[in-house]
This record gives sequence, C-alpha cells and structure tokens, in this order.
Amino acid sequence: MGYDVEVLTGFPNYPGGKVYPGYHLRLWQREIMDGIRINRIALFPSHDRIGWRRILNYLSFAFCLLLVGIWLVRRPKIIYVFNLVTLMPFAVMLSFLTKAKILLDVQDLWPESVSRSNMLENRLSLRLLNMFCLWAYRHADWLTVLSPGFKQNLVNRGLSVDRIEVIYNWCDEAALSYKSSFDNSNSALDFKGKFLVIFAGTMGMMQGLDAVLNAAEICQVRSPQAQFVLIGSGVDRIRLETVAKEKRLSNVTFIPPRPQSGMRPLLENAGALLVHLKDDPLFRITIPSKTQAYMFVGKPIIMAMAGDAAELVAQAGAGICCRPDDGNALASAVEQLMKMTESERRAIGSAGAEFYQKHLSMAVGIRLFANRFEVLSRS
Repeated sequence: MGYDVEVLTGFPNYPGGKVYPGYHLRLWQREIMDGIRINRIALFPSHDRIGWRRILNYLSFAFCLLLVGIWLVRRPKIIYVFNLVTLMPFAVMLSFLTKAKILLDVQDLWPESVSRSNMLENRLSLRLLNMFCLWAYRHADWLTVLSPGFKQNLVNRGLSVDRIEVIYNWCDEAALSYKSSFDNSNSALDFKGKFLVIFAGTMGMMQGLDAVLNAAEICQVRSPQAQFVLIGSGVDRIRLETVAKEKRLSNVTFIPPRPQSGMRPLLENAGALLVHLKDDPLFRITIPSKTQAYMFVGKPIIMAMAGDAAELVAQAGAGICCRPDDGNALASAVEQLMKMTESERRAIGSAGAEFYQKHLSMAVGIRLFANRFEVLSRS
C-alpha cells in the first residue's frame, strides 16, 4: 500500500524458548526479508514455566532496545508496537526524538495475563506492574485490541473509549491456502472411518487440555468413532502424553508441530476443529488466533470457551459452543456434530468461512490499520 516498513524485533525463539536454527545470539543483526529491513536485538530466550526466566525474556529485550535500538532504525512517522507494554519506554523515547505517533496493538492484557500464568504473584509487584501498564496505555496515541471485551476492560480502567479500536486478528491465509502433498505416515490421515477432532496449537498450562483427555475417555466408551488429534508442542505436551498413556486412550493421537503450510491437509480431514482455554475471566474476553484459522479453512468449530470467542462463533454460525474445563460438555458437543449429516457439517463450515472473509480477513484488518495510520500521520 505504499508504506515504507522497518521492523525492530528479537531473535526468533517462540514457542520453544530456543533460538531458531540459522540464528545465533548477538547484540544485533540486520537482514532483509521480503524487501523489508529487519533489525534483530539480543534477548534472553525463554518460554518455559519458570517465572523469572519469562520475565528476563521480556526485560532483556526491552533493555537492549533502549541500549542499541535507537541507533538502528530510520526516522519513523508511525511507531507500531505489537502487544508488549515493556516495549513502550523505548517507543515513547523514540516518539519524543522523532515526533512519531504510537499505535499500541494490545494482544494480551497486563497485568492480568502475567498473574494468571503465575509468572508474577507478589501483590506489590503486580500493583506496580498495573501502574506501569496504565502509564504505557496512556502514552500511546491509539490503542487497537483484538476483542470487544478487551476494549471494555481498558475503558473500565479509565482509558478513553475514543482512543480504542477493535481490529480482529486474521490468520496466515497464504500458508493455509497452500495444499501441499502430504505424507500420511504418523498422521491423522491414517484414521480412515474415524471422526477426527483436531486441536492445533500450543499445549501449555492455559489451554487446559486435561478436559480434552477427559472427553476422549468418555467418547472411547460412548462414541468410539471419535478420534482426538492434538498437533503442536508446548510446556504441557509431555505430561499430557503421559496421562493419555496411563488412561490407555487409544483414541488420542499426538502429532509434532508442523508449519502452517503443511496444516491444510490435516485440517481438511477433520470432522471438527477444537478451541479450548481454561475457564478464566481473562479468557472470556480473549479470541484465540486459531479461531480465525479454523474459520478460514471452513470446518465446523467446537468452541470450548465462554465469552467473546463463543459469541463470535455463534454469530457466524460456525460451530458448537460448550463450557470449558468440562469433559462431559466437550464429549456431548463432539457427539452432536457426529450425529449431523455431512451436508449439515459442510454448511456450518461454509458459514464460518464466509463470515471470516467479510469480517476477519487480512484485507479487512489491513484496511482498518491503514485508515488509522493515515489519521495518525495527519494529526
């Protein structure tokens, strides 16, 4: 769209907490990717359960930004800050020096997400973090959020409703449109005649996937055609695999993570695509990114969440919503879809795909961001 874009980021290490192959930690590194200049800054790589290591991951990157980031980037007109409030001191300093406007894209609510993940439990520390977050939110010229619930949360904290805009996330449409040849070995495609319920993504503590194993245990007796397939990695995967073996759940299969460009054949063979997060007030205003990916693929969704994400799926007519952390409710949702005809399930998937294109697509999101950038650049 004619914008000159430059990126200031860290060395890739998510979600495993290890720097990706081909990269080595150093103070800074510059590369060109798709014609865009990428400046990478040193950080402490970590995404495990140990709170101080996660905190060090955020703070080390923020410190290195202040140390060397200012010398790497060209003079900006708009500073787009993705999510982390720990990046705001650098953004504010850069804005002061260049008169650039700051747009903060809020994807996680702090300090709520920090306290829920047990990364920080001390009350005084959380109070101080809350004060810092309010400072960060107030020093942004504009805030975008991923759900109506996020917007209401920020308004309740005293921020102006006129400075906050809901822009839904989109998925990696190019990758999910790629229908690659696929190796059937050790994959969900081996389960001929089964009704596949696929969960794809991070298997962490917040996903609460014990409920999925409980549902599988129920279905193993009640609906043996149901096969639960969990694709991905995360800090809780090994424990989940152990529990599945102890319960002798032959209807649960774990598949290693795959690039999104290799996911389409798996997802298209699903009878249902599953979203699940623990039942928590914060998650009731969260819309997991896999929601958009599932809608784009056009398969029925089982939304085991309450709140904004469930309302979005219900509004689109894209699937069935059930209570989170409830194996019985999840098993019943699976069985409800299994009882439908193939044409009924296809209609549900098509409704989700159509809703995605109208309201959640990359084209829609980019147009909204571009409109906001234009307004900010003129102010």
